[in-house]
Amino acid sequence: MKLSNKINLSTAVLVAFLLIVMNLSVYLTFSKLILDSELETAKKELEKTATDIGESLGSIPEGELLRSYVPINGMIEFVTTDNHRLSSVTSSTEQKLIERKINFFQAELSQFISYQNRTYTFVSMPIIMRDGSVANLQITKSIISATDNLKVLRLVLIVVTFLALIPVIISSRILSKLITMPVTSMINTMTEIRQSGRFKRLTLEEKSKDELFQMGETFNHMIDLLETNYEKQKMFVSNASHEFKTPLTIIESYASLLKRRGLADPELFSESIEAIHSEAIRMKEMTEQLLLLAKHHEQWNIQKVPINLEDFLNQTVKAFRNGFNREIHLEQENTVVRPITIETDEKKLKQLLFIFLDNARKYSDYIITVSFGVVDGDAYVKISDRGIGISNEELPKVFDRFYRVDKVRNRKKGGSGLGLSLAKEIADAIGARIQLESKEGVGTTAALFLKR
Repeated sequence: MKLSNKINLSTAVLVAFLLIVMNLSVYLTFSKLILDSELETAKKELEKTATDIGESLGSIPEGELLRSYVPINGMIEFVTTDNHRLSSVTSSTEQKLIERKINFFQAELSQFISYQNRTYTFVSMPIIMRDGSVANLQITKSIISATDNLKVLRLVLIVVTFLALIPVIISSRILSKLITMPVTSMINTMTEIRQSGRFKRLTLEEKSKDELFQMGETFNHMIDLLETNYEKQKMFVSNASHEFKTPLTIIESYASLLKRRGLADPELFSESIEAIHSEAIRMKEMTEQLLLLAKHHEQWNIQKVPINLEDFLNQTVKAFRNGFNREIHLEQENTVVRPITIETDEKKLKQLLFIFLDNARKYSDYIITVSFGVVDGDAYVKISDRGIGISNEELPKVFDRFYRVDKVRNRKKGGSGLGLSLAKEIADAIGARIQLESKEGVGTTAALFLKR
């Protein structure tokens, strides 16, 4: 059963139950008041009649006297102590009462009796006859008018109950629709998300801040979280594929060299094994780093050690040169300070340099220049290419995730627009500063400044 039907049914049943209880209470209360009033009236009439009859006994025959006080729709009679009628008078409409069995009562009595499916008030009072004997003056009176009124009241209450259920059912259906509308909208939105694979949010009306609005707001917030996590997942996969491509290429290149000339050239064999081992370790560290980045990008587990910048660059450039078979020129611009020692995370710095070298390789077919030195007390590394360059309008955007300068060319080369954004995160993590200079058609220079 649908939620709207459940709300509609439960509301109608609850209201119907309340109406029945309320109308039943009204009927019982009103019925008791009417019947008590009839019985009280009968008692008062009996007392007045007994007083009048007591004054007239002996002067007026008993039959004539009773005929003066007979109820319009009842019977009046004298009953002796041996349960015999001394005298009785019955109205024309209640002749059947004469057949009713009689009883003598020692004390006053007032009650309702039923006879032949009709209800009567019955009142009895002892009275002294003219001969000194004791008898009961008894009056039996039909209350058909009161019972008819109660029947009408009962019918009216039943009709009112059914009539009242009509607007209740209509209003409960409207209410159920209002309540289930956000739920239905949420179901439709989730179905659309499942079918289209695209995240969608509910349109909320901010007129009311009720629980339904809060539910829709919570749903939209949940969709935001899901979309953010989905984008992080996509970002993780893209980062992994982007970052693993370079070390895999180096490993593949050295493995090919080993197959061709490894056994004949021991020096090449040793160099290739070292490079493959180094890149395998770097891939392992990179995997751990990307997994960590997918969870908490703030925790990089930085491990800074002192390194000789010239030796480090020689190893890095050589590995990249051999891996991609590209001409790379390494030079020191400032020879005053020698050697240049910096304290940083060696693996992450190597990963950072590979990102800039890979970009230079993609966007330039000419020689790549790597220069290093010291300026204002800080060490620097510059990677220059003579490629397509970047316009001034696009230069501030290159560190944004998924942003690509030359989208067509980059797509052909397998770029995803993640390299420089990841480079910015790594640089921030190891305390380095990136400066990018570029001119369209001339080339790009990426400068990395490191604390000594």
